[in-house]
Amino acid sequence: MAERRVYNVGCRMIAKVYSCAVVGLDGVLVEVEVDIAQGLPSFAVVGLGDAAVQESRERVRAAIRNSGQSFPFKRLTVNLAPADMRKAGPAYDLPIAVGLLVASGQVAGDTAGAAFIGELGLDGTLRHTDGVLPMAAVARARGVATVYVPAEDAAEAALVTGLTVVPVPTLADLAAHIGGERPLAPYRPAPSRDGEEPPFPVDFQDIKGQEHVKRAIEVAAAGGHNITLNGTPGSGKTMMARALLSALPPLSLDEALEVTKIYSVCGKLPKDTPLVRRRPFCAPHHTTSLAGLVGGGTGRARPGLVSMAHHGVLFLDELPEFGPKLEVLRQPLEDRVVTLSRATANVTYPAAFMLVTAQNPCPCGWHGDPEHECTCSPALVTRYQKRVSGPLLDRIDIHVEVPRVNYEKLSSDRLSEPSAAIRARVTAARERQRARFAGQRRGRTNADLGPAEIRAHCQLDGAGQALMKAAVRQLNLSARGYHRMLKLSRTIADLAGAELIGPAHLAEAIQYRPRRAE
Repeated sequence: MAERRVYNVGCRMIAKVYSCAVVGLDGVLVEVEVDIAQGLPSFAVVGLGDAAVQESRERVRAAIRNSGQSFPFKRLTVNLAPADMRKAGPAYDLPIAVGLLVASGQVAGDTAGAAFIGELGLDGTLRHTDGVLPMAAVARARGVATVYVPAEDAAEAALVTGLTVVPVPTLADLAAHIGGERPLAPYRPAPSRDGEEPPFPVDFQDIKGQEHVKRAIEVAAAGGHNITLNGTPGSGKTMMARALLSALPPLSLDEALEVTKIYSVCGKLPKDTPLVRRRPFCAPHHTTSLAGLVGGGTGRARPGLVSMAHHGVLFLDELPEFGPKLEVLRQPLEDRVVTLSRATANVTYPAAFMLVTAQNPCPCGWHGDPEHECTCSPALVTRYQKRVSGPLLDRIDIHVEVPRVNYEKLSSDRLSEPSAAIRARVTAARERQRARFAGQRRGRTNADLGPAEIRAHCQLDGAGQALMKAAVRQLNLSARGYHRMLKLSRTIADLAGAELIGPAHLAEAIQYRPRRAE
């Protein structure tokens, strides 16, 4: 990366600078070659760029003029290499402009060992660009020492250690910096505030009653298990699902970087939050499209909500209303990734999320309620409940009923157990799992156990074997349901600090299975 970037070939001038692209969640180093030759004025950008890349010609032309520089009216050719990889987005505006200024001799400076990323405004200002974090990461991995990014993206790029990040306000400032006239100062991160965490919107201490539901949610949080809440309207299903976030342990630094990378690529990273510190909580409406759920879309494939909920919670309220589109969740729930195949490329996004669902027992919501009459016919109730397929329900470990709360508990001034206490037990259980799976893939929980690991860590004694045999026969468990019950029992044992799974742990896991044939 130390060779000169400007070549004089006869009456032609060629400059080379580096930029970056994003493919899936991974960055790719891109070489931007600028050729200035004699001939009729023209401006061509080649290298398999999309519409946004082609439109960069007009943005670059106006930005150079409005930055006090001269736009070369000659035969201009810009090549984005590798040419067989599709380029998308406006991040190439800045490297193209720098290449033109260097090739035309208006800026004299060494751009070796540097990468340029950013969208240009017509006045030469740099605007926010999506995907800066994975771009900066690949630049560092490929030996780039310095990366120039828009000023508002500097904090995000600085998350990559060992990389000099230079925030660039305008193209004129960058030209003066490269020419040695007015050097730009590298970005200096603000003091870390890792210990500070904003309060959660819902705390378990504010939820009256429903102790058995809170216990089920604690078990789900401790092992990363999927859970569904079934109950009448107003019983607190949505509130408890949102309180689950306060029971989960904080993100590790590696997990936070993974989540931040996803939000950066999606363009959802808040300006004042360069690093996502809180686990995601995604609650899509039931009208969300398939592409919105799992990713994709026209042009460049983008992550969907299952990936945005990575290391967090995907909450589907009014589950039956989602209809057949729920079947797309079956593969991510098993593989913990989403692979999108297109004619031009295949991209894989992570999707290790907890699925939390809530639903009413029937369309009117009062089926089975002792104090409110249901107006639905038996056939209508059956059709409503069958909107969610058996294979999807089989991938949910915990099924719990949420009844109405009586007046005495609602009117009581006594606070319930706070989320902090539940979170401490959940964190301790996950620490036991982390120690058990030391040296394996990060973030492993009991919900991710494979068949060999189940054999090694989920053994039952004689009493447990007899209890499991009866449960398999009475509940008509599938092979998947059998293994999920073992994993759930392992989590309950971890919460109790037990090395071995006892009959009491298995009995609690059995009560979380649905009471209908599977």
